[in-house]
Amino acid sequence: MQIPLQSFYTFFVVCRAGSMKEAARQLHVTAGAISQRIRELELRHGQRLFERTRAGVVPTAAGAALYADLLASFQQIETVARRDLPDDTARQLVVSVMPSFASGWLLPRLGDFARRHPAVSLAIDSDARVVDLKTEAVDFAIRHGLGHYPGLEARWLMSPAMIVVGAPGLLRQGPPIRCPADCLAYPLLHDRERQDWRLWLQASGSESPKARRGLSFSDEHMLVRAACEGQGLALVRDIYAAADLQKGTLCKALEGQWPTQFGYYLVGLADSFAASGGRAFVDWIQAEAARSPGV
Repeated sequence: MQIPLQSFYTFFVVCRAGSMKEAARQLHVTAGAISQRIRELELRHGQRLFERTRAGVVPTAAGAALYADLLASFQQIETVARRDLPDDTARQLVVSVMPSFASGWLLPRLGDFARRHPAVSLAIDSDARVVDLKTEAVDFAIRHGLGHYPGLEARWLMSPAMIVVGAPGLLRQGPPIRCPADCLAYPLLHDRERQDWRLWLQASGSESPKARRGLSFSDEHMLVRAACEGQGLALVRDIYAAADLQKGTLCKALEGQWPTQFGYYLVGLADSFAASGGRAFVDWIQAEAARSPGV
């Protein structure tokens, strides 16, 4: 018989914490993973083990009985597991980062953070999806936008050089582009989230529902290739288009300096910024960003 120890321990931690979110933080997994383990355990037992409330979760009668059965065993296991840990063991600090930012800027610098803060256990989540910092076991996210994240704190890090590029043939055949709003006369090429054009035009005073239309790509290099093929205009960081600009397969469609609020922000809950490990990471990444304002 296979014993689902991971699910049992997850159930035990959720009962003790009274919250799936807090259990996720303690176990260093996402809230979705916690929910999945509890669902599997409930299916195994054939009945609900928790009642959901606004404040969190409370065990049902069946859940309370199971918790009583597990309590002594898992407390003893935890005591043994903690016995040999050093006093300065820190909780894991989880940071969600877009893959392109992680590989292009953050990764080469992480060794410096590890040397400066050896007691902080740092985990980088480079999933392209947007995490929910209020419900998932993630302390910080590095996001690209205008810095408006309701219910969260945001610290500006840097504003990369964003440029509008298009194939020479497309730009010759189309209407002239003298200001950001003129880009809307062309097909727009997007990344997966379809946010950059909308936010860039909003920052330039040219917000329009047309900013979400057009093809989207999961990879910024594919986005540049589509622009080279004349499929539309791309709004990209200059480093991704540099080689094609030099070869002449792309041209800048517009020149100008754009508002600095359109940039990269470190985002998190107030508690994350206040925690000792969080403060160490915040101070370090802001100092690194100040030394390299572009990406």
